[in-house]
Amino acid sequence: MTLPSGIGNRLLAALPPADLDLLAPELEIVALDRDAVVSRAGDQTEHVLFPHSGAISVMIDMANGQTVASAAIGREGAVGTLSVLGPSPAAVTAIVRAAGTASRIPASRFHAAFNQSPAIRHAIQIHFKAMVIQFQVGGACNALHPVQARMARWLLHLRDRVDHDVLPLTQEALSQILGVRRTTVTLLMRNLRASGAIKSERRCEIEIDPSRLAAVACECRETMRSEVEEIFSRNVAPPRALVLPTQ
Repeated sequence: MTLPSGIGNRLLAALPPADLDLLAPELEIVALDRDAVVSRAGDQTEHVLFPHSGAISVMIDMANGQTVASAAIGREGAVGTLSVLGPSPAAVTAIVRAAGTASRIPASRFHAAFNQSPAIRHAIQIHFKAMVIQFQVGGACNALHPVQARMARWLLHLRDRVDHDVLPLTQEALSQILGVRRTTVTLLMRNLRASGAIKSERRCEIEIDPSRLAAVACECRETMRSEVEEIFSRNVAPPRALVLPTQ
């Protein structure tokens, strides 16, 4: 999931100019601060976000306070697009795991452009298909695969979106993502450091060795990545760099 140099979200950058013009006047570039909650389950969706950089995890909140991540979103996707199906409280919580930037548009303005533009509707359909792949494969993975393989998969998911081997993660964040106790994460980190898959862990950062980590991860990471890329390659033209004025 790569973009040409410059700021850009894959969905926005692939829109024809006339369709992008329907959104551009209302888009503003905003910072995605690490650990920020950009959408909370139960709240009405006020904005639709199209990340340019960074990584966001989609979290399922259980009644007993436990959480587990169901998907990751970076510059290939968007947050808040389900609001086009009609006004209703958000079903999931979206948390920034790696800081970045995004284009933000009020949900009402995005809905108007969505209804007006077949190209925007098509782009969002592609996004929905990609998210369904993550939900389906991720659900099966959570049920069937060992937690160490799942942790390796998640570290690689985030690495795919930040394009850097040093990930801005804490053990607490990983426990939330995986839906396991902090002590379990500590044990897994020790095992992965011993194997060389994790090079170091310091000051809320985890440095990974992607090739060694891939050997530990289950096949779900590659399945998701290849299937999502196939969806984009079949349906979306090569992306163009997108630069918007800061408001």
